Amino acid sequence: MKLSAGQMTSRVWMGAVFLFLYLPIFTLIILSFNASPMVTSWGGWSLRWYQELVNDTEIITGFGLSLKIAFLTACSSVILGTLAALSLHRFKRFPGRTMLAGMVNSPLVMPEVIIGLSLLLMLVSVQRMFGFPERGMGTIWLGHTLLGMAYATVVVQSRLQELSPQMEEAAQDLGCRPLQVFFLVTLPLISQAIGSAWLLTFTLSLDDVVLSAFLSGPGSTTMPITIFSRARLGLSPSVNTVATLTVLVVSAGVLIASVLIARAERRRAAEMAAAYRQT
Repeated sequence: MKLSAGQMTSRVWMGAVFLFLYLPIFTLIILSFNASPMVTSWGGWSLRWYQELVNDTEIITGFGLSLKIAFLTACSSVILGTLAALSLHRFKRFPGRTMLAGMVNSPLVMPEVIIGLSLLLMLVSVQRMFGFPERGMGTIWLGHTLLGMAYATVVVQSRLQELSPQMEEAAQDLGCRPLQVFFLVTLPLISQAIGSAWLLTFTLSLDDVVLSAFLSGPGSTTMPITIFSRARLGLSPSVNTVATLTVLVVSAGVLIASVLIARAERRRAAEMAAAYRQT
């Protein structure tokens, strides 16, 4: 089939965009197998830097801390974001709705430097008054949750706006209580959006540098901060190995989640089709 000039132009443009986005990642993965200690010169294929990474306790500790914070951030952001999205979608008028909507969306447009500085000043004041919290994993988690909640709310709220209220009304007509309607009807319908929000907030927390730099304390250095501090002294192939492993972990997580979400959606569609046939 012969392509038109417009279709050919669109495909070439799409290919150029994908090349621009993913070529640096592929280059980084290839350089992680470089035997030379100089990033700018190729010294042959080698697993030298992966072997050295096993003994790099600073990177391993930072990576473990980043995974813990990212997991907790994703869970808390999805829970709070889903509740905020439901409140804004279901209740069109209640005292403080405009303020809630503004406070939820403000982290999306506010620079992270301002958010991090504001949280740091607040935590310092609270610590002087009450003696806690100490800056560390907990404060980083709070800061990441503040930012992740905004993204989770937008993702879940956009899905709620696409839902038909007739399904929830039908469940209520059949005798379901509001809590049952949420868990049996609404939650399965927005499960894909919740999964997407979880993956998005997990990734945002895993590679965050600005908030982590403001809110971290002694003994709570995350992996992005470690990489950033090393990059200022000169790039090392060991950084490429960490980045490569991070890309593989995130890609595997996204692939597994996509397969599970697609499988659940096909099963739900089959069940709905079977229910329609019975009626």
